[in-house]
Amino acid sequence: MTVNDEEIELILLDAGEKMEGAVSHARREFSTVRTGRASSALFERLTVEAYGVEMKLQELASFSVPEARQLIVTPHDIANLDAIEKAIINSNMGLSPSNDGRIIRLSFPMLTEERRRDLAKVVGGMAEEAKQRVNGVRRSARKELEDLDSVSEDDVRGAETQLDALKDDFIGMIDAAQAQKEEELLEV
Repeated sequence: MTVNDEEIELILLDAGEKMEGAVSHARREFSTVRTGRASSALFERLTVEAYGVEMKLQELASFSVPEARQLIVTPHDIANLDAIEKAIINSNMGLSPSNDGRIIRLSFPMLTEERRRDLAKVVGGMAEEAKQRVNGVRRSARKELEDLDSVSEDDVRGAETQLDALKDDFIGMIDAAQAQKEEELLEV
């Protein structure tokens, strides 16, 4: 492997890692969209005022799913129970917590057909953003390849072909994750 080949390989590896990051980010974003099924992933971004600072709910409590539409939040410290309940109420997720003094029960109501379609559109928007990130990575990598002075045009064209194949693979992963999430959303 020559120095030129190594430079190309590094650019392609870097692009692949960044594209993988975009796909992972999209999957995390998709997991935060409520499907009518109980899931602790909905609370990944939820913060709670505890011990005088903002903390992630997942650091303050454990979760269990006894039924498909019910989630139980068990605080590690009972003193945080009211703060956790308040954060859930203020989260605008449309959930009504039931606090029994030890745990918080959350019942997930069935989503209406209209709400399911709206959420599917939200997921579509998230997928589009992820695809734009992948295309942006491809553009940056392509520019880096074109800026390599010590590499022949044929080598650059070959690398661009590999880059396009890489982009297509990651776009396919985003499409598959989107289709899976939309299927979950539209499932009654």
